[in-house]
Amino acid sequence: MSKSLVEIYDGLVAAGTLHADPAQRAALPLLEAVRKSLAAKSRPRAGGLRAMLARQSPQTKAKGVYLWGGVGRGKSMLMDLFFANVSTPAKRRVHFHGFMQEVQAKLHDLRKTELQDVIRPVAEAIGANVRLLCFDEMQIGDIADAMIVGRLFQYLDELGVVVVTTSNRAPDDLYRNGLNRALFLPFIAMLQARLTVHELESETDYRQHRLAGAQVYFTPADARAETAMQKMWDDLTGASPGTPLRLTLLGRELVIEHHHAGVARVSFWDLCARPLGPADYLALAGAVRVLMIDQIPLLSAANFNEAKRFVTLIDSAYEAKLRLICSAAALPEQLYIEGEGAFEFARTASRLREMQAVDWAPRT
Repeated sequence: MSKSLVEIYDGLVAAGTLHADPAQRAALPLLEAVRKSLAAKSRPRAGGLRAMLARQSPQTKAKGVYLWGGVGRGKSMLMDLFFANVSTPAKRRVHFHGFMQEVQAKLHDLRKTELQDVIRPVAEAIGANVRLLCFDEMQIGDIADAMIVGRLFQYLDELGVVVVTTSNRAPDDLYRNGLNRALFLPFIAMLQARLTVHELESETDYRQHRLAGAQVYFTPADARAETAMQKMWDDLTGASPGTPLRLTLLGRELVIEHHHAGVARVSFWDLCARPLGPADYLALAGAVRVLMIDQIPLLSAANFNEAKRFVTLIDSAYEAKLRLICSAAALPEQLYIEGEGAFEFARTASRLREMQAVDWAPRT
């Protein structure tokens, strides 16, 4: 191992790629300790990866990190820096919501069998191939997740899987006021025991700083709008290509091809030309914080079904207090000016306008 994470960070600051932030820099030694511990165990002996994982007890494995703080403080950027510089190939980074959707889908299939404990084989399948799990935006808002996450993580811990996660909430605030929360409290205790909890206390919200007063609605949807949208994406994600966000609903999967650190980018047609409904849009709105929609066309009776889905999508984004960034064929009031549904679209146009306003307050 050559440079430490602090040295890599300082180099990026010196190059002008990052802005120096004492709170971010102070969190790096915690991640560096995990990195060093994983590197020290990077050479499996006879028996392969599965045997190595089985031998690595909770007492000898690296302690994970729970990095929490407000939106836009740089948590995901630090996760990127850490993940990119961990040498073990047996690592995975995934949005926490997407991970739990995958787990629930596997549990759904296993419940059709005669197994008494369906959580253990799911954990074993994960632990057989992964030494490091990095989660972006850990949050628990679903009782189904709350009821299984404790046992799942206990098994992963026993298998020696190291967890590093970001969250907008302190562990004690996870699933606050949730149904049967008392059953969830042992999981919080386990997080605090097995992970180093660290608050990123930076006073700067970099994401909102980049968006404050910025144009977020580009029309017409031409080459200049595409360039502007790409620049917004690059600014918000550090020019990441993004990875697919997979949301499982009632046995089917909604895939958003480009997602990074709570920012999702998708075309109008991918969201509104498919037979999606309120549950899909609510799931998407719950999983991201910034939604970028490309190529919103003119709407009319000719594409009435797509227009209806778009109305539902904007309602979901509005109620979830998302930050919305769009390219569109026309201004909101001119998107749907004739045909059935034009009158009702006025509310959608108003919401599109409100979500562009400087004082629009996206959720934190």
